[in-house]
Amino acid sequence: MNDNEFVEPLGMRVLIRKDEGRTTTRGGIVLPDKAEIPTITGRVVEVSLQVERDEDFPIEKYDKVLFHPKNSIPVDFEQNNLLYVVPIEDVVAVFRRTAAPKPRRRKNTDKDNESSGDE
Repeated sequence: MNDNEFVEPLGMRVLIRKDEGRTTTRGGIVLPDKAEIPTITGRVVEVSLQVERDEDFPIEKYDKVLFHPKNSIPVDFEQNNLLYVVPIEDVVAVFRRTAAPKPRRRKNTDKDNESSGDE
């Protein structure tokens, strides 16, 4: 495969690289090989222009997402990687990290009014 080639999803679709399947849960339970999980996680590799321009879908390249694989189309493009073209409506969640929570600032409207010189 040529290094200059890439897959560009069209319409309301994104290209996702599926995460490796877990065989053990965080609690230590071993999952059987045939365990069917209705949603899977992965990283967004490419976003179609239509999705990129749509403010209703705040999904960007490299986001970690949870998606339903039912309507996903597998793409045999990279060796040892599972790529899927996924309709945007099958992306059910985006994982976000935030900075440490900022302390809430209590608004004191009485002090603000006194210092504004509105008297």
